[in-house]
Amino acid sequence: MSRRAPHSVLAALALVAGLLGGAPPAAAATTTVTFLPSQDTYVSSSSPNTNFNDTNSLMVGASPTRISYLQFTVTRLFDPVTSARLRLHVQNTANAPSPAGGTAREVGTDWSERTLTYATRPPSIGGPLGSLGTVRSNTWYELDVTRAVTGNGFVAFSLSSDNPNGAFYDSREVPNLSPQLIVQTGPPATGNNVLLNGGDISACSTTGAAQTAQIVAREPGTVMAGGDLTDSGTADQLANCYGPTWGQFKDRTKPILGNHDYLTANAKPTFDYFGPVLPPGKGYYSFDQAGWHIVVLNTNCSEVGGCQAGSAQERWLRADLAAHPTRCTLAHYHHPLFSSGGRQSSNVRPLFQALYEAGAEIVINGHNHQYERFAPQDPSGVADPARGIREFVVGTGGRSLQSSFPEPAANSEVKNGRTFGVLKLTLSPASYTWQFLPVAGATFTDSGTGTCH
Repeated sequence: MSRRAPHSVLAALALVAGLLGGAPPAAAATTTVTFLPSQDTYVSSSSPNTNFNDTNSLMVGASPTRISYLQFTVTRLFDPVTSARLRLHVQNTANAPSPAGGTAREVGTDWSERTLTYATRPPSIGGPLGSLGTVRSNTWYELDVTRAVTGNGFVAFSLSSDNPNGAFYDSREVPNLSPQLIVQTGPPATGNNVLLNGGDISACSTTGAAQTAQIVAREPGTVMAGGDLTDSGTADQLANCYGPTWGQFKDRTKPILGNHDYLTANAKPTFDYFGPVLPPGKGYYSFDQAGWHIVVLNTNCSEVGGCQAGSAQERWLRADLAAHPTRCTLAHYHHPLFSSGGRQSSNVRPLFQALYEAGAEIVINGHNHQYERFAPQDPSGVADPARGIREFVVGTGGRSLQSSFPEPAANSEVKNGRTFGVLKLTLSPASYTWQFLPVAGATFTDSGTGTCH
């Protein structure tokens, strides 16, 4: 069996689907489709010739080696795939949790759940897609498998772990808790509707910025350089450390100012380096892109007359938002209001408040050398799925990472302090997708979708 279904098979599936459910839907700007497995099972090295399809479990672990396999039939996609997530539910039993939930890989599709054994398991295709850390019982978890899902056809995954304390997931035989493949489609990512976000970039003594620059080099889009561009904002550091890395993309960069940029008086070298894009002495501005209004703020508050209600910047922000009543709004500034990393800043709350009142969707920050994603919330940190702002902290551009999260914050959904990378946002007229792109050799990623208010 080939990895991708032949055209005749897909045509037949589409015909049957049309007869059962009406004509295929017209292509939409953004569509999310959930697929259940057509096959799933696990194998064990302790019984290399035994088939375990008569259980309702998917097991992973070492001693013995247990590997789970899942296969999906992807059909009726009419637009390019923008993201794909493998969703798994840990069983509600005492031995189901694990400190290592497993690593997903794409595998061949020429197998049957009724006959698969450890001795006949399919080969992997490419490197790891993503990994799960600690998993708890009776809880859903997701892995980003976008790289493996390119369109209609068959696709299969393995889930394995080298930890003896293995994890147990529900299989497709368990109603309502079956694994899922959640596929989102939409317009292809182009330079016009993509933002590439990363802060805390260039430390002259590390290679992180050179690694993340490799991601930016291959991705079209506007580069949002999220502050702390160099160690201390000198002209020499901009020329010799930032310049050879993210400076390659200066002609498509929208800079944000961080506290390190002001270690040289008034951040003058940074203003000079970027020229007119950074309004002199202010560093806050806005622009429109892909139907979105995008605001860049300067949260080095003492340098711009404060960030409090009634300050020059806060008044400018409210006037700017009133003059651009678009459906979708995003703000980018350096210091986060919310963080589990212990370096959040209450000084920016009035700015967050103005954005919240205007119905903004997203705020992107840096400052903490980590990645963190929050559920939509209000300026007080109360979950607000209807009107709340989703905050991302993306201080993973190249400076030394901070692995610990000493102050767990409410509404935090995903945290990682060990991976350099870039947050890719793909903007649509009424929605957005996000994907954390890790540097070469790293496996952590995060992806999802949201809609505008």
